[in-house]
Amino acid sequence: MPSRSPRFALYRSHPELILNLGSCLAVLAIVAIVSYLLARERDSVELSTIRSSNNIVQLIESDILRNVELYDQSLQGLIWAVGRKELAEIPGPLRQRLLFNEAFVDRKRGDVLWLDQQGNVVGDSSSSVPRKANFGNTGVFKAHQRNANLGLLVGPPFKATLGDLDWCISFSRRISGPDGEFAGLAAGALRLSYFSELFQRLDIGDDSSINLLNSDGQLLARQPSRPQDPLIGSSYAERPNFKRILSEQSGNFTARSGSNDSLRMYTFARVAQLPLIVLVVHSTEEVFQSWRRTAVLVSVATGVLCVGILWLTLLLGRELRRRQEAEQGLATLAATDSLTGLANRRRLDQVLRQEWARAQRNHKPLAVLMVDVDHFKAFNQRHGHAGGDHALREVAKTIEACIRRPADLAARYGGEEFQVVLPETDLAGAQLLAERIRSSVEALAAFADDGRAVTVSIGIGLYEAGTQQDLARVLSAADEALYRAKAKGRNRVEGPAP
Repeated sequence: MPSRSPRFALYRSHPELILNLGSCLAVLAIVAIVSYLLARERDSVELSTIRSSNNIVQLIESDILRNVELYDQSLQGLIWAVGRKELAEIPGPLRQRLLFNEAFVDRKRGDVLWLDQQGNVVGDSSSSVPRKANFGNTGVFKAHQRNANLGLLVGPPFKATLGDLDWCISFSRRISGPDGEFAGLAAGALRLSYFSELFQRLDIGDDSSINLLNSDGQLLARQPSRPQDPLIGSSYAERPNFKRILSEQSGNFTARSGSNDSLRMYTFARVAQLPLIVLVVHSTEEVFQSWRRTAVLVSVATGVLCVGILWLTLLLGRELRRRQEAEQGLATLAATDSLTGLANRRRLDQVLRQEWARAQRNHKPLAVLMVDVDHFKAFNQRHGHAGGDHALREVAKTIEACIRRPADLAARYGGEEFQVVLPETDLAGAQLLAERIRSSVEALAAFADDGRAVTVSIGIGLYEAGTQQDLARVLSAADEALYRAKAKGRNRVEGPAP
């Protein structure tokens, strides 16, 4: 018969442990899979937000570049027209159209001015009669005056003093004379409200924003604009997030906001080589709001499922435990003599085979005691079956009480006969134990009123390592010793024949 694997033996001995371990592993696997899927979904939401923000940044960047190109073409056209000698001879309306090409200048966005070398307005795109103003003390005018190689200069935000332009940024180019001397300035103003109107058409959420800043950290436009938000012209130059944006030029990152310490996602890009930065800021709370609802729902469902699995595991484990206890009880009953409580003949035969194999393998002695109650049939006739059964139980208790080693086994052999298996016991040890059993039984109180004590006769069979014996011969030797004990008057112990 093939031997069972250790894994099967472990399951048979600890089914509840295996079940609990399997359920815990299943629950851990479910939690790990759900956590992985939720994490991947979160990454997907974050990536989708970044892509959307990049699209917004590119759209705004393209629009800004288009406006800058229009203003630059208008400024270059103005500079070209100013350099024509015949300009003074051209009539007023035609001269105005030549200086300020309406295809490039949109009065809704701003205006274009021609300033002379002192900063006075000598040409105005909004009127053929120039408005009176002087810009000679502005930083942009002085910068062009000092440096002839600035090209197109984008100025900081300013509050317009002409008309109703409100907050604007300027685009300007130097006008040079025939010999390269400073001859004035071609300057255009672009309303920052244009960007606010552009941003309003893009819905990015209530707690998110689209921003336009210059490279000095000044805020040029922001939508949505709330009362608690920084005003146009506010500086972000000293904030760590802006320094990172300025150094990286374009990209995205997640960091704490410098204003309210909330976690934000920043997507940004510098507009070509211009000192302008488009910045889209998303609130992570808003970005992941839908994902959080899904995560909570999935987590609750997963938790309920895992609790259900563990609860069912506990119930099944309890039933397995009950079944195991019942099986153990049945096994015990199957191996126990119902009258005396000792091992029965079936259990005795199993133990004998096991101990015989162990004695052969380990080269150790094995002793077997055959115990018989003296004159039991006469005792049974005097006291009846109930008295006989009582006497057998008392003898069985006495024998079991004399056995002190866990490996020793006392069993009912049949009728009034008992057998004791003593592994790793030599003849002297077997005789000592047999005498202890005999004297203990003799010391039992007399039964009923006949004053006669119960006694036993004991025969010893012994296997010694190195001898040519088998189990049958050892049992036969014990049986023969028992008969000698009876023949010599009973209530005595006899060892194996020499």
